[in-house]
Amino acid sequence: MNTAPSNGGDPNGTPLPMAMAGRAHGLTVRADVLVLLPDPKSARACLEIAEDAARAIGGILAAAHVGADPDAMIAAPEEIDVQRLRELEEGPSLERLERVARTFEAWRQERPDREEVPLDDCRGDLASCVRSECLRSDLVVTPAHGNMDARDVFHDVLFNEGKLVLVPPAEGYAGNFLRHVVIGWKPHAHAEGAVLAARPWLLAAERLTVVCIDDTANSRNQTTARDMLARLDLIGEVVAIRSDRRPVGQTLGDYAVAVQASCLLIGAYRHSYLMELLFGRVTRYLLAHARLPLMMKH
Repeated sequence: MNTAPSNGGDPNGTPLPMAMAGRAHGLTVRADVLVLLPDPKSARACLEIAEDAARAIGGILAAAHVGADPDAMIAAPEEIDVQRLRELEEGPSLERLERVARTFEAWRQERPDREEVPLDDCRGDLASCVRSECLRSDLVVTPAHGNMDARDVFHDVLFNEGKLVLVPPAEGYAGNFLRHVVIGWKPHAHAEGAVLAARPWLLAAERLTVVCIDDTANSRNQTTARDMLARLDLIGEVVAIRSDRRPVGQTLGDYAVAVQASCLLIGAYRHSYLMELLFGRVTRYLLAHARLPLMMKH
């Protein structure tokens, strides 16, 4: 599928907010932390948690609105029809951009140090926009729920781009997500990859707890968890709990709440997208029920 995305201006000549003027796209592709804003309703929470993530590692923060635009897509007629139908409820692409830009500008004007944060705009084929925006970013902040763009962007960032993703809770962000990070652990490649990618933020965390659920008889999960912490120069506690026939996702989520965790890190979706739709449980449960930020990598 090809695209003719809009970056920093509307194809019909409609002027966009000053936040997107100039060299926004050049800055977003160099950002350490990129916040994608496909849904106006979650834009504020995404900006706030992304700012904390960038500040924690002394990194560069940038923001981008991304959205599917039937007027700038070369796609199957059925897909374009779906995009046009959604406009009846969500409004056209430019209207969604303007709502995001207003939220961004209000957030930006609250503090002088936010003036250098750029906001880019990419509309057209959504997957192409996501790829171009988050190409070099180490962490991508994006919602997992909301309008159609939000759900599609989350899928693209996680499955297609393989990025470390930080998802704010649907109820809003309470702040200081690195106060107590709980890590769901099993010695699998997807969990190890998530911890390795998140290492800069784990080093900045005030407290780390690694949770092993239903460990083996020889405590292999706890042993590998301690080895992993030592190998990455991380200081944290390793605990083992039993699920007692509860779903693992529920067990992990309940534990995080019980210890007042501020963020939960997991290796997301061990299998392919289709297999996860059929059999995926832990990640899907946490995305549906967690009330704290989720950090994950596929």
